[in-house]
Amino acid sequence: MRTYKLTISYDGSRYQGWQRQANTDNTIQYILERSIGNMVGYRVRVQGSGRTDAGVHARGQVASVQLSKLYDVEELKSTINGSLPEDIRIVDVELVRNGFHARKNAKAKKYEYYIDCREKPDVFSRRYCFHYPEKLDIEAMKEASNYLLGTKNFASFTDSKEDKDMVRKILKIKIISNGEKVRITYYGSGFLYHMVRIITGTLLEVGAGKRKASDMKRILASKDRQTAGFLTPPRGLFLRKVYY
Repeated sequence: MRTYKLTISYDGSRYQGWQRQANTDNTIQYILERSIGNMVGYRVRVQGSGRTDAGVHARGQVASVQLSKLYDVEELKSTINGSLPEDIRIVDVELVRNGFHARKNAKAKKYEYYIDCREKPDVFSRRYCFHYPEKLDIEAMKEASNYLLGTKNFASFTDSKEDKDMVRKILKIKIISNGEKVRITYYGSGFLYHMVRIITGTLLEVGAGKRKASDMKRILASKDRQTAGFLTPPRGLFLRKVYY
């Protein structure tokens, strides 16, 4: 068997997230497995670097798949893309060592969240931005984000009922604004269910003057989801890159 590393870009708007599910075929993972399986003539398992929720997008999702023979990677990419819908694309294929696993070998991830602060949402980017028509104090948001850096228990920033280990490490948070749109970039070793979207909602509340930046310390210490901010919608979130 040969192991291939796939880098995948997709518009998540019409899908029920990345992960294969028992009650629907409308997931990115299932569609990839079906397309590759039809090509090679047998069932395959595509292992992603992690889940993305329904409606979340990716510019650099990574997956691994084992195939029975050696393929030219450019031909393999072209053939798979030929059978995928137009909102899912393989952007790169690499032959990697056997034993490589997209999730288990991932060291860090980069997510980006886009916010449109104008009175009316931009016509062309409205499907890929969260419209939040508030004047934001970006410096207060940056101050608040500093409380989140490092290895911490993020129980207050997840809706997960399954994860027992709530400790994650955020390496960096960058907040950039041009006055009309804001991009928040998160670098971390891993993220809990809804974690990026809840942190984003909390930072937006700080920026809008509904919370103080120093509230982040209390929210973290409480380990209580009810103390944190609102869950931002999935359409503004992109998995940008996975680091190995």
